[in-house]
Amino acid sequence: MAAVAERRATGSAIVMVAYLLFLLTPIYWLVTMSLKTNAEITGTFSLWPHEPTLANYRTILTDPSWYMGYVNSLTYVVLNTAISLAVALPAAYAFSRYRFMGDKHLFFWLLSNRMAPAAVFALPFFQLYSAVGLFDTHIAVALAHCLFNVPLAVWILEGFMSGVPREIDETAYIDGYSFPRFFVRIFMPLIASGIGVAAFFCFMFSWVELLLSRTLTSVNAKPIAATMTRTVSASGLDWGVLAAAGVLTIVPGALVIWFVRNYIAKGFALGRV
Repeated sequence: MAAVAERRATGSAIVMVAYLLFLLTPIYWLVTMSLKTNAEITGTFSLWPHEPTLANYRTILTDPSWYMGYVNSLTYVVLNTAISLAVALPAAYAFSRYRFMGDKHLFFWLLSNRMAPAAVFALPFFQLYSAVGLFDTHIAVALAHCLFNVPLAVWILEGFMSGVPREIDETAYIDGYSFPRFFVRIFMPLIASGIGVAAFFCFMFSWVELLLSRTLTSVNAKPIAATMTRTVSASGLDWGVLAAAGVLTIVPGALVIWFVRNYIAKGFALGRV
């Protein structure tokens, strides 16, 4: 029996290593491409750069048309995450603690917005923002992404809030806490894991979304994802710079995952993620 168990453990380890290698291969290839010149990328096949260079990263970090894409993306992503959480927290509390006419239907309607493809809303948003003067601004993209992120955040937070006993609310009111003070000082720390999970998903959706961010911007607020799709020049695609931009685009998401990894695990444990 011990030999059988050992063989199973060895087989599981081999499968896991093979799976991890399969997942990491595209990332490894992207990193190696970012360290090569265009001539080496298009001329020869190699598993690693023969003459590593940081020129591609230097181009991105010194060319405003590239690094401003990251600044623009981070700006509207942070705005969207803050707005989504500010709206979703009281909304989720209302769905969790109160019963009112049409609450189930309203909750489903919020989620149905998340189910719709972004292409459905691209043209209405473009016409609306052009009419009110918000086109090509960071707040325009942030507000557009709220259409998808607020329902998701409400759904996640409502699950965490429903796990907090109602007696805590009643005890706080008896002790003389006002609702804002109770919500900020007592209730929010109890659902810190849920806030972290909701912030993570809001950040990631807004960071990787391309259609709305590209449709609603042109120059001043153009995100890095849109910049990466416009790298064709007279000499063709600049593969090295494009690969370096891809590597730098992965970094913010990886950092966010690292900081909220424990919260995500708790979210899966609660069955709401």
